[in-house]
Amino acid sequence: MPGKMAMIFGASNILWIVFAASQAFKIETSPESRTLVQIGDSVSLMCSTTGCEAPSFSWRTQIDSPLNAKVRNEGTKSTLTMDPVSFENEHSYLCTATCGSKKEEKEIKVDVYSFPKDPEIQLSGFPEVGKPLTVKCVVPDVYPFDRLEVELLKGDSRMKHQEFLEDMERKSLETKSLEVAFTPTLEDTGKALVCRAQLHMFETDSEEASPKERETYRELQVYILPKNTAIHVHPSTSLQEGDSVTMTCSSEGLPAPEIFWNKKLDNGDLQLLSGNATLTLIAMKVEDSGIYVCQGVNVIGANGKEIELIVKEKPFTVDISPGHQVATQIGDSVVLRCSVTGCETPSFSWRTQRDSPLNGIVSSDRTESTVTLTSVSLENEDHYLCTVTCGRRKMEKEVQMKVYSFPQDPEIEMSGLLVSGTPVTISCKVPLVYPSGHLEIEIHKGETLMVNKHFLEEMNIKSLENKSLEVTFTPTSEDTGKVLVCQAKLHIGEVESEPKQRQSTQTLYVNVAPTDTTVSVNPSAVLEEGSSVNMTCTTRGLPSPKILWSRQLSNGDLQPLSENTTLTLISTKMEDSGIYVCEGINEAGRSRKEVELIIQVAPKDIQLTAFPSESVKEGDMVIISCTCGNVPETWIILKKKTEMGDTVLKSIDGAYTIHKVQLEDAGVYECESKNKVGSELRSLTLDVKGRENNKDYFSPELLVLYCISFLIIPAIGMIIYFARKANMKGSYSLVDAQKSKV
Repeated sequence: MPGKMAMIFGASNILWIVFAASQAFKIETSPESRTLVQIGDSVSLMCSTTGCEAPSFSWRTQIDSPLNAKVRNEGTKSTLTMDPVSFENEHSYLCTATCGSKKEEKEIKVDVYSFPKDPEIQLSGFPEVGKPLTVKCVVPDVYPFDRLEVELLKGDSRMKHQEFLEDMERKSLETKSLEVAFTPTLEDTGKALVCRAQLHMFETDSEEASPKERETYRELQVYILPKNTAIHVHPSTSLQEGDSVTMTCSSEGLPAPEIFWNKKLDNGDLQLLSGNATLTLIAMKVEDSGIYVCQGVNVIGANGKEIELIVKEKPFTVDISPGHQVATQIGDSVVLRCSVTGCETPSFSWRTQRDSPLNGIVSSDRTESTVTLTSVSLENEDHYLCTVTCGRRKMEKEVQMKVYSFPQDPEIEMSGLLVSGTPVTISCKVPLVYPSGHLEIEIHKGETLMVNKHFLEEMNIKSLENKSLEVTFTPTSEDTGKVLVCQAKLHIGEVESEPKQRQSTQTLYVNVAPTDTTVSVNPSAVLEEGSSVNMTCTTRGLPSPKILWSRQLSNGDLQPLSENTTLTLISTKMEDSGIYVCEGINEAGRSRKEVELIIQVAPKDIQLTAFPSESVKEGDMVIISCTCGNVPETWIILKKKTEMGDTVLKSIDGAYTIHKVQLEDAGVYECESKNKVGSELRSLTLDVKGRENNKDYFSPELLVLYCISFLIIPAIGMIIYFARKANMKGSYSLVDAQKSKV
């Protein structure tokens, strides 16, 4: 046991030694030994310890210069921050950490550089073909410039390369440049000038420092001075007053020269006229004569060409517009214009041929005079003359004013609805026409001319007229879709070669009244009570007819039921019997079809009675009556059951009368009611009591009963007859004369 304890104690000592060794006082830095920082940026150096809970830190430079930085201690870590970095921060910084009697120190080298901007490419002038040019590559604010390398390329070719290896006398930001001269050619256009600068720096702890690199790209634009400037003149350089001339100038160069037109003044100065290649001068005057200069100009320079224009005087002329004749619609406005060429100071006067008032506003300005007629009326139809006086010369021009009225498109009217087979009158109306004697109206249906008319009647007075043209035709269904055209033409005469035209169109839609209306009944028009029936109605027409189902009431009126094609009755009853009417209806008319629906009911509610009683005395009168409740088309058969078989009794409307009952009349009487749907039986037993001594017995009571029977029998018959009439339609045939019908 003591041996084991010794072993445990020894192992514990070993673990303690290992633990103590692992926690030995150590110092670490970040970055580890070296860092590279651009001037103006910020950087932080960190110093930390292990193996000491409360170390103390101090920072200094290797040459004991000022730190130019801020120190921050926090626990086992100390940070030295330089913001912004400057030349004064290019040192080896030492971090000293003290823990009790232990002291550790570690160094971090800070290298600074400046390479803030891309190089600048500078040209000594515009790159002109055949003219030497200096290209300069400028790298600003570099440090340390002895590690700078610069190269200049044109396209893929290196033009020049230089390493700036000269010694630096002091720390400063330097601007370095590289120059090269060359003569541009046209092939250099579009090539790239590239200035590439590299700053080779020291290695850092993290990785080998690759060169700092910047470059600038500039595409070459090669220029050519304008040359070969030429002028083309149309129609000629020798002109008359009022003529126009177009001069086009061209010039070669790169970039393409801009064209400027100038006129050379008497003092030799140039007056700018246009910045377009083409210069057009209209209505030229004598003073427009002179020397015109065209210049081709680009950023390199200019090249010019001169040409002389000579403008001669033109004879005095007068023009009137819109022409020697003008047509104006009533209500419009028109301007009559009289202009002079060949006279600088003309005088004007206006009059009508009839010397009537002008009814217009006269305005004159230098070589032009106008008469403005607002809201032209019939009174303005006249000849207007413009007299121009120029010095001792006088000239007169005339314009004939024709007025017309044609303000609206024709109106198409129809006498009624278009129905196939029914004649209809079409009217084409042209309102407020003048002159109506020049009017022509045509009515077309599709490609066919239906009617036309020239309204050539004489007009005694000037007035606005309403004219119309009618035509009657019978449409057919084939006319649907055709276009009805009403075209009106107003022939103004010589004023206009083409007549004024207006037209209206209307697409024809011909209606066809409903026809061929049919009704199909499924399963049948004769049904048993409780069955269902579908009655389907079809009809033809245009537009497609609407279906209307009705039931004919007893007074002949129709009771509307449905607007569906098929009328369905479910679980029919006897009262559903009757006349059903289908109507096809559209705008052109209606078509009707009737169907009679018969609902058959099996006999029911049979009553078999004996009057006055089922027990009578011999010699009495008894009436045996059989009725069936309101079921039409029913046969009533009265029988007496005998040992020899059934005897069919001859009943009248279901009633059988025995005037004097005999003993042999006693027995079972049976009534059978039947129709096509079914049958039903009822029976009663008549009991006849015999009289004493078999003598005829007559009493006052029997006399009264006998008399009453003669009144009751007809009454019962009439009641049965009218009841049956109220519930039966049509007529029926009985099987034989012995069967009763009710």
